[in-house]
Amino acid sequence: METTRHFTATVYIVNEGAVALHRHERLGIRIPPGGHIDRDELPHEAGLREVREETGLEAELVDETDSVPAPAGEALPQPRHQMLYDINVHEDGAVGHQHIDHIYFARVESRDIEPHDGEVDAEVWDWYDESDLRESDIDPDTVQFALEAIDVVATN
Repeated sequence: METTRHFTATVYIVNEGAVALHRHERLGIRIPPGGHIDRDELPHEAGLREVREETGLEAELVDETDSVPAPAGEALPQPRHQMLYDINVHEDGAVGHQHIDHIYFARVESRDIEPHDGEVDAEVWDWYDESDLRESDIDPDTVQFALEAIDVVATN
């Protein structure tokens, strides 16, 4: 069986020491804004678009990518992490679908979430500070990335 892979982008948005996560209805887990990268998008552009669509917030990536003296090129913001997630695993263990996720950290100026039409309702979003995250039953990788995002945004 061939495994289908899609590129995705996720952005952990931070405001005043807390990250925004929403309950994904189909998956039943809490996750940050993110989604598939469109054919005409760069990974960081897709992440910022997903933040705007899902939260209505304008995010600023916390980016430490060094510039490169390349007259015919441009250094792109590097994701903080790249993860491979199995999305569809069959009973025999074969993986039918995977996401190659580019994970970024960003700051936002507000906690006022107003999703665009057709997105999840604002009520499914919550802000989690460090103690909320440590005491939660949220997936360990989400907690780890969220704590890292809070730390990185606080120091940049």
